[in-house]
Amino acid sequence: MKKKLLAIITSFVLMFAVGCSSNKETTVTDREGNEVKVPTKLEKIITTAPSNTEVLVGLGLANKLVAVDNYSEGIEGLNKDIPKMDMNKPDAEAIIALEPDIIIASGYNKIGSAEDPYKAIVEAGIPVVYIPSSDSIEGIYKDIEFIASLVNEDKKGEEIITDMKEKISKYEELGKTIKGKKKVYFEIGPAPNLFTFGHSTFLNEMVEVIGAENVFKNEKSWFAPTEEAILDANPDVILTNVNYVKNPTKEISSRNGWENIKAIKDGDVYYIDSNSSARGNQNIIKALDEMAKAIYPDVYGK
Repeated sequence: MKKKLLAIITSFVLMFAVGCSSNKETTVTDREGNEVKVPTKLEKIITTAPSNTEVLVGLGLANKLVAVDNYSEGIEGLNKDIPKMDMNKPDAEAIIALEPDIIIASGYNKIGSAEDPYKAIVEAGIPVVYIPSSDSIEGIYKDIEFIASLVNEDKKGEEIITDMKEKISKYEELGKTIKGKKKVYFEIGPAPNLFTFGHSTFLNEMVEVIGAENVFKNEKSWFAPTEEAILDANPDVILTNVNYVKNPTKEISSRNGWENIKAIKDGDVYYIDSNSSARGNQNIIKALDEMAKAIYPDVYGK
């Protein structure tokens, strides 16, 4: 009887140990500085921004995504039938029903919210880590490194970062040879609500990498310039990644009062891929190449 009871207890203990081992947790510090307890093994992941979705796809983990944000629609390698949601106003009930192991959120999700939009989900026991918008290329490397570490794909993450660094260094080498830097205005919000960026943004750094100069380099982060400031800056080249107006380069070139801007007189107004220039991840290389060829075609090729 004692032997039988001991066997039952031993069996129970082993079952409990196995259950615990499969649900081990570790504490991580997310990119926002929050300490979060997360499972060591992640099988079901939700992302709330396309930049993070693309990192996971790049790490080869598209199959572990159980839901993404609406803007992740069309990402190559992503299951087209995956649920897509408004992640700025998350449906807590629908998300909890998917039983995710973790949610990888973006700082953008908090814009306009008085409190954390994922508070109810965290209270339900689902860990949420935040990745704010990176203010530099180095920050993007750290974002990729963090996500890779989170999903136990450190080696693959390191490979992605190394590949980025090697490619960017080639643009830097050519950029350093350029004399008489061209002045660039990069429009990310069209008239009448003009929007662009200054320093402390990865896009400003990309302009500098290729040997050009952002006309608003002395402004900080993302901001709304006045039309007069753009006219006074008189950029040599105008770039835009606006993709929700018809023919954005033609729209810019035909604005009243802009006809004397050097970039418009010379026909140097170009469209840059919206996704790769707006999402801080490994795909900024595509935007960097387009920017380089648009600004200095004789240096980087057309």
